[in-house]
Amino acid sequence: MSSYLDYCLANHDWLLEFIEALVAIESPSDDAAAVNRCGHELASRLEAIGGAVTRIPSSAAGDHLRACFGSGARQILLLGHFDTVWPVGQLAMMPLKREGGRLHGPGVFDMKAGIGLASLATRAVVEQGLDGCQIVMLWTTDEEVGSTTSRAVIEAEASKSDAVLVFEPSLPGGALKTSRKGVGQFEMIARGVSAHAGLDPGKGVSAVRELARQIIALDDLQDPAHGVTVTAGVIRGGTRANVVPEEARATIDARANTRADAERIERVMKALTPQIAGARLEVTGGFDRPPLERSAAVIKLFEIAKAVAADIGITLEEGSAGGGSDGNFTAAIGVPTLDGLGAIGDGAHALHEHVEIDALVPRAAVIAGLLARLARGGS
Repeated sequence: MSSYLDYCLANHDWLLEFIEALVAIESPSDDAAAVNRCGHELASRLEAIGGAVTRIPSSAAGDHLRACFGSGARQILLLGHFDTVWPVGQLAMMPLKREGGRLHGPGVFDMKAGIGLASLATRAVVEQGLDGCQIVMLWTTDEEVGSTTSRAVIEAEASKSDAVLVFEPSLPGGALKTSRKGVGQFEMIARGVSAHAGLDPGKGVSAVRELARQIIALDDLQDPAHGVTVTAGVIRGGTRANVVPEEARATIDARANTRADAERIERVMKALTPQIAGARLEVTGGFDRPPLERSAAVIKLFEIAKAVAADIGITLEEGSAGGGSDGNFTAAIGVPTLDGLGAIGDGAHALHEHVEIDALVPRAAVIAGLLARLARGGS
């Protein structure tokens, strides 16, 4: 294990320059040209360290990248994304800089530093020998907007893998993510009958009143202590103050720790019926990211990572995340998945986004040791 730490220490500057090069090329999810500029840079760098890179075209996003290292019947999948939530031009407000032991910049924490860590760790393992197992990287371009075009690719690649390591940012202090909530979104539309609010209110049926009753009733689904939340985040309805509203709609976010709870929420939402005579109700949507549950297979991966970290004096913790990632997809199809292997820092999707520079090398060494153990079959 110490050899991996020595290797990563010797390549500290390489790692920082790799991360900075990606952050310097802004890559918002909704700008395919910008994403592809970043992807071109990333592909060149992966090829330079021995990766066989394939570009996977997408109709609605930038090209996803697959890079393969080594050969063999078995494979380990390293998963993440290089699209960000930040628009082109954000660098002017959040300049790329090293300051106070931190590396700042849009997308550095979520999750371009994670790609750098995975790349250095892979270099370390490949250069010291990788027999009978290949490391496959899959870096996608639409995770921040729902992974619509990449989900099938992710699941197909994961189904061929012994394990999936996800390079989303760590939890505070460096803890890995051994569970993630499933994420669902529903659209609720209430329809009524319009009428003059002063002259003929009795002839109208208020869609807003119907929607309000439904939203209040959703409180019965809430169980925060067990990770179940249902939130009406956007509500729209009506046209004018003096018109009984004919239509109202709400966009509802739902989260659950377990597949059973996610399925229960979907059943209840789809079975809702109007509460006001004359009103109609329509509910669409569902859980697009199933939960990443803390299964025995996930725990086994974490225990290997924990033991590797202990070899270099690092105490590795685990925890749960309320948001979803592409690891939710791979775990849901039964592939052992460990998330949060990316950088230690703070500020995902926030103006203070940064990573801790001194934590990068030890993190890369732990990842390299974990990869080596998994390449040997987890021994």
